[in-house]
Amino acid sequence: MKWMAFLVILSMALADECEPIKGLASWYGKEFHGRRTASGELFNKYKYTAASKVFPIGSYVLVRNMNNGKEVVVRINDRGPLKGGRILDLSKSAAHKLGMVAHGVAPVEIIPLKCVSHNTDTDDLIGDLLNTY
Repeated sequence: MKWMAFLVILSMALADECEPIKGLASWYGKEFHGRRTASGELFNKYKYTAASKVFPIGSYVLVRNMNNGKEVVVRINDRGPLKGGRILDLSKSAAHKLGMVAHGVAPVEIIPLKCVSHNTDTDDLIGDLLNTY
């Protein structure tokens, strides 16, 4: 299982930085609310944030739920996920916007925000950005 995680991370590192990354995302909330993240800030389950092993802390990414097409912009502020086979751990609030809280896990596509097309609804992006801090 560790070799599989290594291959996923390696393929992400070698991929074009604007190439969407697909995989499973999960969420975390209540039990971590108020604890320190890898960035040093306190985790807030009500903000649009996420944990990633691939994207740099402080970066912004657009996350799209592949099951329903819902999207959210999150700020990477932690390292994870700790559970194998997953590429992103979202705050409960971000998971709620994606419509995945009840399921716990969903297939997602992740795109660095700097790579998002100008055709995207900027009002939604701005609203999400305001909810990352």
